[in-house]
Amino acid sequence: MPVTPPRPLLMDCDTGIDDAVALLYLCLTPAVDVRAVTTVAGNTSAERAARNTLQVLEVAGRRDVPVAAGAGTTLRGETRPEAAFVHGEGGLGGVALPAPAAAMDRRHAVDLIIDTAREAGGELEILATAPLTNLALALRKEPRLPQLVRRITVMGGAVHHPGNISPVAEANIGNDPEAAALVLSAGWDLTLVPLDVTMRENLTEAHRQRLLASGSPVGRLAGEILDFYFTFHEETALPFRGSALHDPLAAGIAVGEVVPKTAPRLAVTVDTADGAARGALVADTRGIHLGYPTQPDANAAVVLETDGTFPELLVERLFRTPAGAAR
Repeated sequence: MPVTPPRPLLMDCDTGIDDAVALLYLCLTPAVDVRAVTTVAGNTSAERAARNTLQVLEVAGRRDVPVAAGAGTTLRGETRPEAAFVHGEGGLGGVALPAPAAAMDRRHAVDLIIDTAREAGGELEILATAPLTNLALALRKEPRLPQLVRRITVMGGAVHHPGNISPVAEANIGNDPEAAALVLSAGWDLTLVPLDVTMRENLTEAHRQRLLASGSPVGRLAGEILDFYFTFHEETALPFRGSALHDPLAAGIAVGEVVPKTAPRLAVTVDTADGAARGALVADTRGIHLGYPTQPDANAAVVLETDGTFPELLVERLFRTPAGAAR
């Protein structure tokens, strides 16, 4: 049988703890060819996120992946507050890693996104796990980008679930609503992975202890940085010591290892007004009791239910020791 080549993928992120775990997972997934990583201000600054990314890639044995920093402010020119209370000082739970051997790509993230899409000949897939400013700027610079990209998966928003930076807004959408509105309306093959599912797929302390004892540098790193993340979740969001799987679950869906149980195509917009609902994802779920009939103006597949088995798959994947990994 012919061998299916790995799927070329670019990750646009703000490398905090869950972005890092998602990136480690992608690097250890044979069906994926991580072509590039771009960073944006969110969990930490765009530049610090790029440095974090280089350090994580080095542990995963992927010094060859180009990493470029991008937008440091929103489309409106606002500076985002960093989320050290969630991800620790520096974004990786306060874990100190050696300086990366690889240098940052000199291109702006926007140019790396566009160049990578062109080089992939229409096959590139994008995983976005951060505020969508880089992608919005890329669309402004290259309006044909949706035609150059095979599909895009966005971790962001909340449909029936409460928000996490306001009662209704989730961080990746709410931290730059104008950028999110532009990206969601751009006309590409788009899948949204909201808090509705990422808060229901959880790692536990038992998982973390297995990672720490795995003998794999990737597993150990994941276990170490998750410690801070677990404390945040235990104090604010979950009734046990563990964490949500925001970005890793989106990665699993992007590469096809997680098949959603419910993912209707819906018309989705973003509230960009300066009011209490700013940054809220507005999804037309009025057909919920009819099995979500076809909506002529649908622009995204919205994942509303998964089967809960991804945490175990993720931990098992992170046990691997990739060739060339730093020990």
